[in-house]
Amino acid sequence: MPWKELRAMDQKAQMIKLWKGDRYTITDLSILHDVSRKTIYKWIKRYEAEGSLGLEDRSRVPRQHRNATSEETIELIVAVKKRHPRWGPKKIIASLKAHYGTIRYPAISTVSEILKRKGLVTPRVRRRRTNPYTAPFTECKRPNDVWSADFKGQFRMGDGKLCYPLTITDNFSRYLLCCKALDHPSFRETMPCFERVFKEYGVPVAIRTDNGAPFASIGLGSLSKLSVWFMKLGIRPERIAAGHPEQNGRHERMHRTLKATTANPPRRNRRAQQKAFNAFIHEYNCERPHEALGQKPPARVYQKSCWHYSSRLSKTIYPSNALLRKVNRNGEIKWKRKSIFISKALIGEHIELKQKEQYLWQIWFMQYPLGMVNVTTGKVLPMCPD
Repeated sequence: MPWKELRAMDQKAQMIKLWKGDRYTITDLSILHDVSRKTIYKWIKRYEAEGSLGLEDRSRVPRQHRNATSEETIELIVAVKKRHPRWGPKKIIASLKAHYGTIRYPAISTVSEILKRKGLVTPRVRRRRTNPYTAPFTECKRPNDVWSADFKGQFRMGDGKLCYPLTITDNFSRYLLCCKALDHPSFRETMPCFERVFKEYGVPVAIRTDNGAPFASIGLGSLSKLSVWFMKLGIRPERIAAGHPEQNGRHERMHRTLKATTANPPRRNRRAQQKAFNAFIHEYNCERPHEALGQKPPARVYQKSCWHYSSRLSKTIYPSNALLRKVNRNGEIKWKRKSIFISKALIGEHIELKQKEQYLWQIWFMQYPLGMVNVTTGKVLPMCPD
């Protein structure tokens, strides 16, 4: 005959039956069943209040954890995420602290779990990254040391026309200085945008761009009309290496957010697209916390440049003993009875010639080395390192 197994609840019931029969005291039962007197009193109290159901095993897990996130805080987190779908947990918490500083907020990992439970997170696709390329760029230690400028990839708007967004940012503060919808990336359309930005924010030390038009050309020194204008304003033009957008990584990262927010899908026409750009500029500069800035928005870090813009360009100054030649309307100079093509970007400008070897002369525009010319053949060569 098999042994009869008793459940814990049946054992508790038998113990209480023995106690009610007045044959055993609480102390006797405590010794007999190896259970504390306090526990037996607890079971008796539950039995008298709830009957047999009171003897069921109960979880010791508290009904509400003392560190559990309140429903009010969860609602605030969800509201910010719905208002800014591209923001992650860190930016959401930073924004809430800025607006509701007295509330106790959960950890970043907890916020991430809350967003996952609410179905507000899209899994990120991990991409392999190339190693960064280093170049002798201007150091960026304060606002306006370096600006970055680029055209975010063109796209067609609802009316079928192409939109070329020109973007300009301050590298130190990540402040978005300009996001303008243009019809074409030409000098004629781009230059007035830079001029407006210079008038409002002042002039930076350097402007970093890629190697595309209108920032560069295939001419000598890769100068373009726009980069020559920068130089005459006292701005150093910098260009990243071809095929290395990671050298302008801060700007490229902003472009990814810009595309997801304003061009997916594109707006119906240029006016509506610019309206979307303007709203993005305000959110990006004034509301969106940036991790590299200690979760501050860029507007709290950026300051206008102390170098003011002047539309009157200063005259190019060379040493008194410099050998100069003026670039004619064909982009050429006349020297040693030869016509030597320099660059159409320098039409009307003076360049300096410095002898390096017997037949080799260096070509300079201001403090910018352009290349070298062989005076016997008239052939222009890239600048050789000293």
